[in-house]
Amino acid sequence: MVIEVKMNAKDKRKILGINLFLFALLFGLISLNKEILRPAFAHTPYLGIFTGSFPNFIAAYIISLAFVNAVLQRKPKHGQLIVYLTSALIFVILTVEEIIPLWGASTHYDIFDIVASGLGSLLAIITFRLLQPILQKDEA
Repeated sequence: MVIEVKMNAKDKRKILGINLFLFALLFGLISLNKEILRPAFAHTPYLGIFTGSFPNFIAAYIISLAFVNAVLQRKPKHGQLIVYLTSALIFVILTVEEIIPLWGASTHYDIFDIVASGLGSLLAIITFRLLQPILQKDEA
């Protein structure tokens, strides 16, 4: 049995607008890291690791947030499960890409990239858990 959540055009545009902003932010942050931060801090051991793994972290976080956004707007029956599963799936996809480069995003295996992807997905779940009660309170 499928329960369809009815949405008006305004809500759909809101989800689309927020997700477009998130992907523009993702592109901008990865570009900033690649062009400015990584070259500036590559020689520093800890900052070099951070700037090297930042794209994985921010990709996992922002792509997961796109699903968090849709769940918070649409409020489906199993929204929490959707957020958990999609965040886990994004982590798995980024991990597979790290181990077996499929799209050329990863040039070599790095355990820090896998950890960063996991932290980004986990942060998206935490963000969902923090925002959900706030938005429910606003509706009441």
